[in-house]
Amino acid sequence: MAPSDSTVILRVRGSLAFSCWLESSNGSQSQKSVSTSFSDLRAKVRDESFVFNLCNSPVFIWPNKNCHASVSSITESTRCGDLQKHVEMEDGDGGGKKKRKDRKTVSTVVNLASMTEVTVSDEENLTAPRLSQKKKEHSLDMTLPLDCVVSTGADETVGIVCERLIGALCSQLLDMENVVSQHLQGTDIPVPQPFHFMLPEPHGLISVVYPANTSDNDLESCRKDLHKKYELPEDRPYFKRANAFQFPDQQFKDGYLRNPHEHLNHPNLEDANLYLVQGVYSYHHYMQDRMDDNGWGCAYRSLQTICSWFQQQGYVERTVPTHKEIQQALVDVGDKPAAFVGSRQWIGSIEVQVVLNELLKVTSKIMFVSQGSELATKGRELANHFQTEGTPVMIGGGVLAHTILGVAWSESSGQIRYLILDPHYTGGEDLQTITEKGWCGWKGPDFWDQQAYYNLCLPLRPNIV
Repeated sequence: MAPSDSTVILRVRGSLAFSCWLESSNGSQSQKSVSTSFSDLRAKVRDESFVFNLCNSPVFIWPNKNCHASVSSITESTRCGDLQKHVEMEDGDGGGKKKRKDRKTVSTVVNLASMTEVTVSDEENLTAPRLSQKKKEHSLDMTLPLDCVVSTGADETVGIVCERLIGALCSQLLDMENVVSQHLQGTDIPVPQPFHFMLPEPHGLISVVYPANTSDNDLESCRKDLHKKYELPEDRPYFKRANAFQFPDQQFKDGYLRNPHEHLNHPNLEDANLYLVQGVYSYHHYMQDRMDDNGWGCAYRSLQTICSWFQQQGYVERTVPTHKEIQQALVDVGDKPAAFVGSRQWIGSIEVQVVLNELLKVTSKIMFVSQGSELATKGRELANHFQTEGTPVMIGGGVLAHTILGVAWSESSGQIRYLILDPHYTGGEDLQTITEKGWCGWKGPDFWDQQAYYNLCLPLRPNIV
């Protein structure tokens, strides 16, 4: 189930202490010991002493005891959408705690912590595998990081959802067992690590366990198996760790806004269809990163937004390039003289195409428009791009550059609206200002200078798993 306004995502996180004995000379005996230990953990998850704590609240729920709760108003038949009523959050003004305010997010996230009624000592709270030796046997002790999600409708009952969460936790432990067993070589065992990925319909949010400290290249065969399991094409990196789902209630640590367009209302055009950017991007604009590029850096910022899309979809691992790195790339390919680095000179769509190819190995198509009035006739080409490639588009004309994130286009009438992300914004990362003042918004054909020529850079997806 893909998130929507009526979707509730229940996420339970916690840890379990894992311990088993390994025999270096007897691989089958070690495998049996691993299997037995994981079986014991699954039994622990289904035990009546297993507890969910509703985070930032005094609510405890015993999912295996008829959903008994520490708050009498919560029963098996309680709507899971009502759980957030019991959640408190820290007052941003430093005035203690207050009830959580409603925020406009893609969906509601209910965070739960897993625990048991038996207190675990600090010595057992391990973060990495710990080995001790006894004759020919090794004791392996490590903490398993649990992280399970269930997506459901707000009207679903707590009883049914708790049953699904327990099943998801047991399933995750089985996946962890498979990871440990597959990588069981002597005493070198990585910690299994859960990730969540949002797949196209009908799959929705899927959880996957990878071995920690393993490169994406080493996981390619595993990702191919997942593509086959979910019948997905092998031309998009759905299961790369960089493409892991970002929960709506989590803030990005780098400070950039993600996907501000998702907070806009769609334009009201008769018989029009929406064709939008697919995936996640960061909003890059003037004056960020302690760089005063006001008046000359709009195309650089549009390029950075495009690069962030390729990074956050898992196509590339490199960070978003700085202005100087963009300029150096153009010098390296012979497009600009050495003095260009450190200058305040503009770039255009052709330079954006060159840099994407040089730094990201991403190819692009260029669409030439002799005057702005012709952009109103480009609905089909832009719709096809967003439907097939789904990447942000950089458009440059005269001394201005913008990022196109989608179009609303009617094939019958030809009416069109463009979803524009404006890099000329100079303020802080204020979502309300950005959306209400039109820095990210829907624009009509008159947005463009009707007489100026425009070049559009349409980046293409690489075919990788």
